[in-house]
This record gives sequence, structure tokens and C-alpha cells, in this order.
Amino acid sequence: MRLKDKKAIVVGAGQTPGETTGNGRAAAIRFAQEGASVLLVDKRIESAEETALIITKEGGEASVLGADITLEDNCRAIASTCLQRYGRIDILHNNVGMSEGDGSILDLSEKNWLRLIEVNLKGVFLTCKHVLPIMRGQRSGVILNISSTASLCTRRPLAYRTAKAGLNAMTQTLALENAEYGVRVNAILPGLMDTPMAIERRARERGVDRQTIRREREAQVPLCHKMGTAWDVAAAAVFFASDEASYITGVLFPVGGGLSVKIG
Repeated sequence: MRLKDKKAIVVGAGQTPGETTGNGRAAAIRFAQEGASVLLVDKRIESAEETALIITKEGGEASVLGADITLEDNCRAIASTCLQRYGRIDILHNNVGMSEGDGSILDLSEKNWLRLIEVNLKGVFLTCKHVLPIMRGQRSGVILNISSTASLCTRRPLAYRTAKAGLNAMTQTLALENAEYGVRVNAILPGLMDTPMAIERRARERGVDRQTIRREREAQVPLCHKMGTAWDVAAAAVFFASDEASYITGVLFPVGGGLSVKIG
């Protein structure tokens, strides 16, 4: 087991309802399968409980915490709860993200801009702020931030892309600031993935079926014109969380079927 006896926090361990598995749920399941005890954090606690049920049915170890990562007190509670339940924090996996309400600069409201920056960027800042003192004290730890290939490619929408680009910069800065403490910080950049958050909302907003959305997205992917899944992202997460990546920090790692090569 590649994560045997590790204690992990997965923020965004629930998922949007849909036909497929979300990135946070997949990562949590794979962490547990590799031997980690996992604190499943989500604003929608019932969705995190569904993830916990999957893990425990397979014989894994998981517990649930409801939290809103845009609130600092909640992020402080995430760190303290993991310590109380598991005694240490080896992995922080930041998976929360949203793009709903985004648009071009002339169409995007200030309210939506602030909300998207708050969820996609501020939330990661707060979880890291309260977990890092613990990891520094341990002189070990791994932080994984889920960014997006949208941060590298010339793609709409504006606020989501801007927030994820900021997350890349935060990842690299934290990697440098915390290297001397043995803490590694990396980001995974998913491309066009077949996840509920990506498919369900677009189908609903446009009034088309899911397969139409899938065909349009797959046509943009260089590698076999096929979207990836949450399990592809989870596979990368397990690698970066494991000792196999013990000499890797500050990396922005695309999982996008070549989409990030289409810069510009």
C-alpha cells in the first residue's frame, strides 16, 4: 500500500450529483484503498457521507466533517479535527472548485467574480494556512491543490481561469516557503474531464442531453478525442501523495490528454 498509515484530509470529498464520479470522491476512495485514513470534508455533509460509505464498505478508514472553506473558523476546525481524530496530518488534498456564474468581463457581475475567487482561491489559502503549522511541526507533509488546464490555455471563463492561475502561483510559492520543513506542495491540472460538475450543469443550462456535452468536449481533446475521468486525476494524486514523489515539489502537473499543449 502506497499510503499505508498516512492521515489525509480531502476537501471536497463529496460531489455534484450525476452519472459519474467526481474528482474529490475518487481521490478519497483511492487514498483509502492505498492505506490512508481519510477525513472527508464537504459543505454538503450528506455527499461526504456517501463517499464514506463507499470507503468503509471496502474496509477502509474514513470519517466526515461538514465545513465551508470560505470561512476561516471552518478551516481552523478542519485541521484541529484531523489532529483530534488521527493524531497528525500527512496529506491535504484541496479539491473544491466552481465555475458556475462565470462569464466575460462585460457580462460578469462583481458578486459572481468575488464568489468564484473566494471558492477557488481564498478557500485553498485558508486550508493551507491552518494545516501548514502542523506539517511544519512534523517536518513532513504533502499538499495537493486541484487547479485546471484552463489556467494555462486561452479559454473562457474569466474568473475561474484567473483564480486557478492564482492557485498555481500560490502552489509554487508555498512549495518554496515550506521546502525546508520537508513539506511538498504540488498542483494537479485536470483538463476536460467527464465528471458531474463538468457535465451536469452544462447540460442543464443549455437544455441539451449529456451526450451532446460529452461529444463537444471530447472533440477538443488531442489524445484520442476522449475526456479523462476522476480516476485519472486520482491516480496522479496518489502518486504525488506517496513517497514515490518524495523529491517533487512546486510542480504544476496537467492531466488533460494533451490539452495543455494547446497554449494560446
